[in-house]
Amino acid sequence: MTLGWPLGLALMLLLPIGIALDRLIARRRRRVLASFVAPLAGAAAEAPRRRPARRLVPPAIVVAGFGILLFGLARPEVSLSAPRLEGTVILAFDVSASMGATDYAPTRMAAAKAAAKAFVERQPDTVQVGVVAFSDSGITVQPATSDQALVLAAIDRLTPQRGTSLGSGILAALRAVDAAEHPNQGYYTNRTPDPSPAPVPAGSHTSAIVVLLSDGENNTGPDLGAATRAAADRGIRVETVGIGTPGGTTIRVEGFTLQTALDAATLQRIADATKATYVGAPDAASLDAVYANLDASLLVTAARPTEVTALFAVAGLALLLLGVLTSLAWLGRAP
Repeated sequence: MTLGWPLGLALMLLLPIGIALDRLIARRRRRVLASFVAPLAGAAAEAPRRRPARRLVPPAIVVAGFGILLFGLARPEVSLSAPRLEGTVILAFDVSASMGATDYAPTRMAAAKAAAKAFVERQPDTVQVGVVAFSDSGITVQPATSDQALVLAAIDRLTPQRGTSLGSGILAALRAVDAAEHPNQGYYTNRTPDPSPAPVPAGSHTSAIVVLLSDGENNTGPDLGAATRAAADRGIRVETVGIGTPGGTTIRVEGFTLQTALDAATLQRIADATKATYVGAPDAASLDAVYANLDASLLVTAARPTEVTALFAVAGLALLLLGVLTSLAWLGRAP
């Protein structure tokens, strides 16, 4: 247990001072009563009667109540462990031309954006969400933030562009994770770069995940295998979501007609290598269920300090009330 206002413990000194004053007043009261009663009763030679022990119980209860109330003023805090959503999620969007295909209604891109926005709106402020877009290169569109308005605006700006480089998307997402977890590092520095960290077990980095939304068609560098290994060596899971149908459809790109279909095998390999999961979304409606499952990846049990002043206040007041009621019942007067 810790105290939010340790100086408040000084108020506990009021307790012995109050007890001493109460005893002083009680002795004076007894002397005054004795001066009136003794001559009338002629009982000077009588042996003093022993006070029942239970007469001490009500005052003791009241003193305990005041002690708890005074301790509560120091704002005690305890560490409570509770499950909650926490961490960083990087949404890596495939914005290649094939994402304009209409085998999802109205398009693959529109369906992915709608489901992603629903996912973002569900997140508490303990989860930071960033947006990466990739076609033949990857770029951070929105650094990880808990400001949902910024993330939703970034998703709205995404539009289909050129070719597909899954490797660029993964590497850009890893850079976005670095920026979120080391916000003071900056992109520009004269300092000699640190050596590459030693590899860690795949999937062991639990504070951040990458969600890769793509049809899986990879047609340009950098090397996808190397990018996937980089994520695995960092322990970062790349959860893959397949956008498209296995049968595919045709699209028009710069006057050419091209066939495009979901490449689930490639997305499955990425997920397997990083100890993540691949989920194929056969239609736009099922994307919502995919994102609901991703919430479980962010569930952690974290200890956080919780102020319990209210509990001490309730306990103290309850003891004061008990002390008063006991004194009235046993002694016929308030303590």
